[in-house]
Amino acid sequence: MHYLLKLTVFALALLCFIVSPIVSTSRNLLNEAKVAKIGFRVELKHVDHGTNYTKFERIQRGIGRGRSRLQRMNAMMILASDSGSGSGSGLDSNDVETKVQPGNGEFLMSLAIGSPPNSFNAIMDTGSDLIWTQCKPCEQCFDQPTPVFDPSTSSTFSKLSCSSDLCHDLHTSTCDDGCQYMYTYGDYSSTQGVLATDTFTFGSESGSGSGSDKVSVPNIGFGCGADNEGSGFNQGSGLVGLGRGPLSLVSQLDEPKFSYCLTSIDGSKTSTLLMGSLVDKNTNLSSQNEGKSVNIVTTPLVQNPSQPSFYYLTLEGISVGSTKLPLTKDTFALNDDGSGGMIIDSGTTITYLEESIFSHVKKSFISQMDLPLDDSGSAGLDLCFKMPKDTTNLEVPKMIFHFKGGNLDMPSENYLIGDTSIGILCLAMGSSSGMSILGNVQQQNMMVVYDLAKESLSFIPTQCDAL
Repeated sequence: MHYLLKLTVFALALLCFIVSPIVSTSRNLLNEAKVAKIGFRVELKHVDHGTNYTKFERIQRGIGRGRSRLQRMNAMMILASDSGSGSGSGLDSNDVETKVQPGNGEFLMSLAIGSPPNSFNAIMDTGSDLIWTQCKPCEQCFDQPTPVFDPSTSSTFSKLSCSSDLCHDLHTSTCDDGCQYMYTYGDYSSTQGVLATDTFTFGSESGSGSGSDKVSVPNIGFGCGADNEGSGFNQGSGLVGLGRGPLSLVSQLDEPKFSYCLTSIDGSKTSTLLMGSLVDKNTNLSSQNEGKSVNIVTTPLVQNPSQPSFYYLTLEGISVGSTKLPLTKDTFALNDDGSGGMIIDSGTTITYLEESIFSHVKKSFISQMDLPLDDSGSAGLDLCFKMPKDTTNLEVPKMIFHFKGGNLDMPSENYLIGDTSIGILCLAMGSSSGMSILGNVQQQNMMVVYDLAKESLSFIPTQCDAL
């Protein structure tokens, strides 16, 4: 089956967040006080907007970051058997250096820390848990776009003891003037410092300053990094983990639902992140879609004890055109040793499929596309075709991911990227060795709803720039 594809060039970029809160809340992690339910909205916009990069150059930049991230995730799988509990004192430097985290990402979140609040931008990462920022006095800090946080200026800053629950939740920690942490990333970037709590403020930088446009959450646990190395984070000033573990922002807010809706990658409109009470409201609006029938796909979230931070999905098959690929359900299975399976990740640009799966996808597209192959390698993608320049429409095969619980029928712009000026059309997917990853290009113009209470994830086709 074929349909018309309007060729555009898809711009991949980092995204900045501007947060608009709904109500304030409080949280006391130390005595496990009940958290008041909150809701806030985060607007996203392309960081590369206004640069001199062409649209195709932007997507190539995103692919480069995604491959680096994939390498880190595969390194985590290799080292999973050595993870252990990692808590308490007595770890030597070799123990600490083996702990590899995803890091980097495609989105930046604007927030503030301390009392009075100090604003900074941090990478949002759905593949890890720890929240951290660079702190004074810095023994070693990378350049960042905002001033380094000085904990001595915050009246609400407090170091966490080695006996605290959050300290025990770290992969690795030592005890020296409080709970000390270290995270090492796959490109040898790292952060280390003291685990602490402080008040985090989410709000619009363009607000009136009256406080009506801001929400503050006391006692959020985070890493105050005094020794931070590497170039992978200098687009921000730290990282905010939104993974499944107890250290993440999602867990610390005790909000079982969050969602995001990514606009078309080549567009200039803002995207949206929703937390807590706003998720259901906007999900209902998306599902109604002006009275039109919407195919909502809901699939179970799967937990992997070897990689508890990741959001795993159950992919059961793939169709290209009218052909369902000759793959068994076991091909996509999460193995007993924690390897394999598929995660969904907002911080990876394109989708990566385990190499045996991708080989079938590649062969099917080659047989169904009426275009010659482009083997120049100039795009940095595994499968590209030559096409006449200035082409406006092409017939291309449909692509469907068959998840447990429903079939995700993707629009063509979610899996094919093209540049009419150079006459190239590429599959926005690649091959991986190990786990598969559903990237953010495949998620554009969908409300993606994470429901941790029901252990499910939903895809709702949505015009994201209209939210």
